[in-house]
Amino acid sequence: METLLNLWHSTGIFQLEAGQAIMLVVCLGLIYLAIRKGFEPLLLIPIGFGGVLANIPGAGMAEAGGLLDLLYQIGLPTSVFPLLIFMGVGAMTDFGPMLANPKTLLLGAAAQFGIFGTLLGALAIGSLGIPGLEFTLREAASIAIIGGADGPTSIFVTSRLAPELLGPIAVAAYSYMALVPLIQPPIMRALTSEQERGIVMTQLRHVSQTEKIVFPLVLTLLIGLLLPDAAPLVGMFAFGNLMRECGVVERLADTSRNTLINMVTIALGLTVGAKLSADSFLQVKTLGILLLGMLAFSAGTAAGVIMAKTMNLFSTHKINPLIGSAGVSAVPMAARVSNKVGLEANPQNFLLMHAMGPNVAGVIGSAVAAGVLLSFVG
Repeated sequence: METLLNLWHSTGIFQLEAGQAIMLVVCLGLIYLAIRKGFEPLLLIPIGFGGVLANIPGAGMAEAGGLLDLLYQIGLPTSVFPLLIFMGVGAMTDFGPMLANPKTLLLGAAAQFGIFGTLLGALAIGSLGIPGLEFTLREAASIAIIGGADGPTSIFVTSRLAPELLGPIAVAAYSYMALVPLIQPPIMRALTSEQERGIVMTQLRHVSQTEKIVFPLVLTLLIGLLLPDAAPLVGMFAFGNLMRECGVVERLADTSRNTLINMVTIALGLTVGAKLSADSFLQVKTLGILLLGMLAFSAGTAAGVIMAKTMNLFSTHKINPLIGSAGVSAVPMAARVSNKVGLEANPQNFLLMHAMGPNVAGVIGSAVAAGVLLSFVG
């Protein structure tokens, strides 16, 4: 009997706490959304499964020395994973739509309003003295960067400014990136009329290969010299893009945008999911971070749409305001959402390539915003 009792006490069922049970349900819910609803499975399946492993009592996967902890120590505090992800994204990105219509840079810039607005909001909440919601300037800056809807950038900034918040901020950033198809459309429809959503944009001009090769070099030098803190993110993004466009290292470009980024995505997803443990996640501060992150992301979406509507007041060639929502840097999910909502209003209205302009500009904008925060706060 004593042996059987010891065996029962060693099971995960006996050791399971209420918080762990809640988080297991949440993580299984993420996996369900990925498989059944198709919400960014490349992100949600590794994150959800990592969370399941982290909340199995006694497994020790996310504890010191466990596999998930080792992956975390290698990739997140060092910023290795986010920088490699940026290189892979660069190797997959076509700057052509943005170069063909440079005005979309303004949409990408406007969408960063969510970052700086949330910074002030987090500081205001922190000043109220609510227990568990006292945010320092460094913590507020780390929370604010979620508004860029860019997981690698959020990890990069938080690892420098507030590493103790790395888990919940990474989870919030990647969760909102994955839930773009759920969050953005109601905001886009609320801020635009049926007529505005049906605006058909003119064909983009052809962008030469020389322009595409020169741009990442100019971008790296310009951002690096003006804002060195943003150079790691922008530099790796531009390097990946240069490999894509130069045409002489296709093997390296292919590895960056396929094998390498897939390996890093698996490791990063499991690592982020490991931070969904009940002990670190079910706290007042974490819930506050999730709420502020949602507000930041929503504000960035709204600011992009409003900027597009404002630009139409002074332009003869109208911009469909829906592409303004793609200014948040969730590539290419936000651009696909803009295209989908546009097709609902006009079945002949294909906005994907037009939306990729502000989408790519948003990646650059969030990296620049990260550099500004690191310069002034760090």
